Amino acid sequence: MSDWLTVESGLAFGILLIQLPATAVLLSRLVKGASRHPPIQPSRATPDLLANVSVVVPTLNEAERISPCLTGLSQQSYEVREIIVVDSYSSDGTPELVKAAGQKDPRFRLINDDALPTGWIGRPWALHNGFLYSSEQSQWILGMDADTQPRAGLIAGLVTTAMAEGYDLVSLSPQFILKYPGECWLQPALLMTLLYRFESAGVDSEIAERVMANGQCFLCRRSVLAELGGYTSAKSSFCDDVTLARNIASLGFKVGFLDGSKVLKVRMYEGALETWKEWGRSLDLKDASSMAQVWGDLWLLLSVQGLPLFVVLYFSLMQHSPALLPLLLLGLNSFLLAIRWALLLAIASTYDFSTAKGGWLFWLSPIADPLAVLRIFLSANRIPTQWRGRSYS
Repeated sequence: MSDWLTVESGLAFGILLIQLPATAVLLSRLVKGASRHPPIQPSRATPDLLANVSVVVPTLNEAERISPCLTGLSQQSYEVREIIVVDSYSSDGTPELVKAAGQKDPRFRLINDDALPTGWIGRPWALHNGFLYSSEQSQWILGMDADTQPRAGLIAGLVTTAMAEGYDLVSLSPQFILKYPGECWLQPALLMTLLYRFESAGVDSEIAERVMANGQCFLCRRSVLAELGGYTSAKSSFCDDVTLARNIASLGFKVGFLDGSKVLKVRMYEGALETWKEWGRSLDLKDASSMAQVWGDLWLLLSVQGLPLFVVLYFSLMQHSPALLPLLLLGLNSFLLAIRWALLLAIASTYDFSTAKGGWLFWLSPIADPLAVLRIFLSANRIPTQWRGRSYS
């Protein structure tokens, strides 16, 4: 028995060496959340915003989900000069839906991007084409994804906040629409990998390499994009939003990532399998990070998100009186699980369960944490060969 306790104490000591510094890093980030910026609120446009914004929406076979986006954009006020939909030759009826929207709202403009050049990923290429096509009189360029559902007053509220706070670039975290049981369980665990690695939405990062961004709603000063040559600095990135935001921050511009759950919804993927495949392979953010950052993030996720459930189950089921070190390890991991459920409560408002089946599985998502961490590990060691219907060598 004493030999067994010695082995367990040694194991506990080793895990503590891994987890204690990671826990300190996590707490240093979470404590900043108390002073974060409030969520963006819908606003009315003011005369000084007249025709200030060009919206760019990249599309490729988005017919099944673009209609709410088109409707939401048409509800924006006179701060929007034009809404440029850059279609990559969709074959599912997407262009027809955009043309129909244009018959009701002349601000919609449908263009096609040129053939994808060597070294470019499809999404930044489409956004770059939209930027080049946009009016030089617009002071702001707003990239919006086709799966978003903007609320009336979103753009006025976003631009007003950006001007008031002095942001050169600001993007929003949305409210996620969940529908199926598997995604209600898995998606929050994957989202938590971002919350653990970066400051929460509304907290401005002081380090360019740790800046977070979301290309689903990505507002940037036109002059800043022009200085960087549009989207060229992120042309080969599968997380072009974060890559571009960090490039902009590294030049000294002010970048913000704010809570947009009051003004923006998104339906990203259909079911757990598609969420695992499509979203999971970009969450590592390796295209925007050094290898040291990637592996540092993997250490953090393994320590504070992947291990706690296993450690608590193992050491709480021991049939003998544990030694001091196993007790300390059990206490630390129970604390980490308590943090995890507290964060789950904190992010509940960022989800729309109105059409969800099995929405109660959201509260069991911490059980999916080891899978979410595994997904980041798998993605960090692979370069995607397919993305949104396109193949890349």
